[in-house]
Amino acid sequence: MIKVLFICMGNICRSPTAHGVFRRKLADKGWQDLVSVDSAGTHSYHVGKSPDARSIQAALTRGVDIRDLTSRQLDDYDFEEFDYLLVADKDNHALTLESCPKEHRHKIKFILDFAKHTPLKEVPDPYYGPGNGFERVLDLIEDACDGLLLELEKKIKR
Repeated sequence: MIKVLFICMGNICRSPTAHGVFRRKLADKGWQDLVSVDSAGTHSYHVGKSPDARSIQAALTRGVDIRDLTSRQLDDYDFEEFDYLLVADKDNHALTLESCPKEHRHKIKFILDFAKHTPLKEVPDPYYGPGNGFERVLDLIEDACDGLLLELEKKIKR
């Protein structure tokens, strides 16, 4: 089984959105038994809490239900357990890299490294932003998840 972990700061906006979107895309392909997905935050601000209500609402408008997810903090166990550690931005990339044992650092990538339709490297944090930030996050994450599926398909077909 291939294991994917999405990482942002508090695990209430970007990473649970990616978790939910990718989980739905895996289900659409019938790959739930081939790929597992989870999400975590680099900070403990919201441990045990549900995703932000705005993230939940934006995801629901696209048919993605993340209401069952609960925030957790990145753990040392995650570095060994997961094959892909996908971070939302440079700050969380640095924090994840700093905590990660050297032998697992190759697993850390940006979520948007897999996106095909944006030159952006970082998924912006919509938490304090105005307007349609949560919709923009979904656009970026859906693109990246499609690219990640293409990457994983190569490994699954072997």
